[in-house]
Amino acid sequence: MTDAPRRYLKPGGFTNRVFNPFVAWLVRRGVGLKGAAILEVRGRKSGEPRTTPVNPLPLDGERYLLAPRGETEWVRNIRVAGRAALITRRGRTEFAVVEVPDAEKLPVIRAYLKEWAWEVGAFFEGLSADSSDKEVAAVASGFPVFRILPAD
Repeated sequence: MTDAPRRYLKPGGFTNRVFNPFVAWLVRRGVGLKGAAILEVRGRKSGEPRTTPVNPLPLDGERYLLAPRGETEWVRNIRVAGRAALITRRGRTEFAVVEVPDAEKLPVIRAYLKEWAWEVGAFFEGLSADSSDKEVAAVASGFPVFRILPAD
């Protein structure tokens, strides 16, 4: 691991107090925005469940979580917990995770941008699904990615 500063785009008050709770309310009622779900992960310090809306990405028979804002609280928590749950109107699904190394993120980031740029593209700072491999690889470390695995 390098000593380079970690990329983190802190959400504003509107996002925390209005937008994310509204998206979570919609998801719980089955009006998810194109596959959005609620991620529930144990807090690394408190041990209490923490929730946030996420956009799980299916790709080549696998599922992934990508953090467009970078080193968020849910990223820090899931690294410690190693497991979490996704909540939709259909219920709660527990799973384990493994973090994807930077060298393997390219297809995930590209697919995520194709699927979700309309919602989170601003967090990718000019990157698009059509960006070159070199451009995506240059910033891959700033976008944590987790492969979703079956719960033990």
